[in-house]
Amino acid sequence: MLKIFKEEPKFKFIRLRYFAFALSGLIILAGVATFFTRGFNWGIDFSGGTLIEVSFQQPTSVNQLRSSLAKIKLGDAQITRIGGENKFFIKTMASLKKLNFPSGEKLEDIEEYEIVAKEIRNGMMNETERAQAAAGKIDLNNTALGEIARFLRENGLNDEDANQTAQLIIGLRKSGSGIISDFSALEKAGVKHRVMTILRDKTFLSKFTFLSVEFVGPQVGKELRRKATLACIWALFGILVYIALRFKSVLLGLSGILTLAHDVLVALSFILFFRVEMSLTVIAALLTIVGYSINDTIVIFDRLRDNLKIMRKDDLTAILDKTLNQTLSRSIFTSLTVFLTVMSLFLFGGEVIRPFAFTMLVGVIAGSYSTIYQSCAWLKVWENSFLKRKKS
Repeated sequence: MLKIFKEEPKFKFIRLRYFAFALSGLIILAGVATFFTRGFNWGIDFSGGTLIEVSFQQPTSVNQLRSSLAKIKLGDAQITRIGGENKFFIKTMASLKKLNFPSGEKLEDIEEYEIVAKEIRNGMMNETERAQAAAGKIDLNNTALGEIARFLRENGLNDEDANQTAQLIIGLRKSGSGIISDFSALEKAGVKHRVMTILRDKTFLSKFTFLSVEFVGPQVGKELRRKATLACIWALFGILVYIALRFKSVLLGLSGILTLAHDVLVALSFILFFRVEMSLTVIAALLTIVGYSINDTIVIFDRLRDNLKIMRKDDLTAILDKTLNQTLSRSIFTSLTVFLTVMSLFLFGGEVIRPFAFTMLVGVIAGSYSTIYQSCAWLKVWENSFLKRKKS
């Protein structure tokens, strides 16, 4: 087995338990205070709303995009640039009422958000593009395959030519950045000359395209929040039962659960501090932290069980310190390898994966710390009950 230390270290971890409890308590209390003052930065998965991924042909800044959205009263939308590209995520919880859309027949949530996306698209057009759209022309960079085919049929093409042309247009959009820059690109792609005449006369090419549009209704978001909370609770409960049965000790199970709860609460606190978007990927990271952290804790508890049999004459503090020192090299190697992997994801994985990587980074650090300063420390707090149970 690989070792960091030539000889077994003799660090006195347990005597620092109250300092560790105080540090963890301060972080968690600060997180609770932040939760009640600002709350989570809920992602579209939980808050509901519209999430749009948009790509621009020309270099565009966040301020320019926000200025365009402000014209339709969406200047408060959350805008995130994707890497160094001319691509952005736009997240908004706007409703038809906010956009002053005429009230009429009641719409389902999905229909309402589709209209919101259409309004956002119109708001991002320049004056020339808006005039062309008002004249009845369609935007080939932001029109679905079926709508393009239907439009071409309405302008005299037969079904075969209409469908073939629509597929060529969509294929050309998917092969590049999602934007067709000019009509000559369509000619090179194989669009027939007589069809090109219709396209030049009846369509236009905007300088941006919506790469994806996602909709989540408010009720769906509320249900996902409930299920995500239950997933975390049931995961912790399941691990409590497993440890209690595996080591035949409820106190070991309770100590493990408190350690895991500590890791999750610390991770949530840093998510609150840094306004990380709370999404399903972050929930996945939290559950991964639970699984990762308990692995090291179980190894320590297994060694502790052996030491309790061997070191019968020693007090519990000495047994706990020895157990932690014996497994310290393994804990460091395990944490370091995971840390380096997650750090690479955080630095080079891009904006989409960054919330997951950030949560994992905090979780790995908190898990390594809690394995040493929390799991066994709780057993020292419950020394009388724990030793009595072991003797019985």
